[in-house]
Amino acid sequence: MASIKEIAQHAGVSQGTASIVLNGKGDQYRISASTQQRIIEAARQLNYQPNISARRLRSGGETVLPIIALFWALDTRTALISRFLKGLQHALSSIDGEYELLIQPYVGTKLHEVRSLITGTRYNGAIIANPTEEDEEFLENTLLNVPIVLYQRSSAKYSSVNVDSFKSGEEVAGLFASRGHKHIGVIVPNVSSSAVRFRKEGFLAKATELGVEVNPAHIVFSDFSERGGDEAIRQLFRNQATLPTALFIISDQMAVGALAALNELGKLVPNEIEIIGHDDDEVTSYTIPTLSTVHLPVEQMAEECIHLLTGLMHHRTTVPVSKMLETHIVARNSCGGEPIE
Repeated sequence: MASIKEIAQHAGVSQGTASIVLNGKGDQYRISASTQQRIIEAARQLNYQPNISARRLRSGGETVLPIIALFWALDTRTALISRFLKGLQHALSSIDGEYELLIQPYVGTKLHEVRSLITGTRYNGAIIANPTEEDEEFLENTLLNVPIVLYQRSSAKYSSVNVDSFKSGEEVAGLFASRGHKHIGVIVPNVSSSAVRFRKEGFLAKATELGVEVNPAHIVFSDFSERGGDEAIRQLFRNQATLPTALFIISDQMAVGALAALNELGKLVPNEIEIIGHDDDEVTSYTIPTLSTVHLPVEQMAEECIHLLTGLMHHRTTVPVSKMLETHIVARNSCGGEPIE
C-alpha cells in the first residue's frame, strides 16, 4: 500500500501538502483545485487507502472497525430508509467481520460538495442512494478515492444494485390494458431521478404499444409526498371533465394522499378508478382500500449493496459489478385484488 510520502513524490508536491489534501483540508489551506486533483489522482493510481481506524485511535477513538457510509438524500424518500436499514442489518449480521455504519444525509444535486467522497478520509466504503441525475453526472466524471456502490442506479464505472424500472412501468400499463382500461394516467414525483423517469417512460411506451390512451393532461407531476398525491388528484379534477379510469402513482406516499383526496371528492376506488402505487411500503396493506403496488425489493437490494461493497473494500472484487433484482405487482383491493362489486 502506498504511503503519503510516495504519493507526494508522484504528485510533485511536499509531503505536508499531500497530507493536508488527503485529510480533506485542501480548501481550508487554500490549496488550488488543480493541485488537490493531482494529489487525489496520484493516490488513486497508487491504490492509497487511508488507515481511518489508526487516525481515530490517534484522536482518542476506541473502536477500530471499518466504516461503511450510507448516503441518503434529504427529501421525502427517507420513508424507505427503514426498510433499507433492515436489509443492511441482516447482511452485516451474516458476513464475516464487524463494521460500523455511518448515515450521511446529503442534499440532492449537492453530492459534489461532500469532499470526503473524493479524499476517502472518513469511511472505508460508501453506498450512495437516490442520487439525482446531476449527482450521477458528478460521480461519472470524478475520480473518487473510496469504494462506491450505487443503490437503484446503474453505472459502467461503479458497482451497482438496481431493478429494471422501465419494465416495472411497462407491467403496470399491461395490467391496466388487460383489465379493459382505455384511458389511463400517471402521477409522477417531481424529483430528479432516473429510476422515476424510467418507470414513467416504460408505462407510457407500453400504453402506446397496446393502444391505450394517456391524455397529456392525465400526466401530472407533483411533490413526492402524501400532500403531493392529494394535490395531483385535485389538479386532475379541476382540469378535466373526463378522468382516467386507472392511475399509476409512482410513489406509495403519493398514492396514500391520492386515495384520501379521491374519497373526499366522492370518487370510488376501485369501482370508478383503479390505482397502482410503487414501492410496496408497509402502509399499503392498511389503506382503504388496500393499495395495489409494485414491490421494490429494498431489503434484498440493501443486502446486495453490502456484499458488493465489502468485496471492494477487501479487494475481492476489482471491477464494477451490476446486480439486477426483480420487481413485481402486488395486487390488492385498489386494482386487480378483490373483485369489484
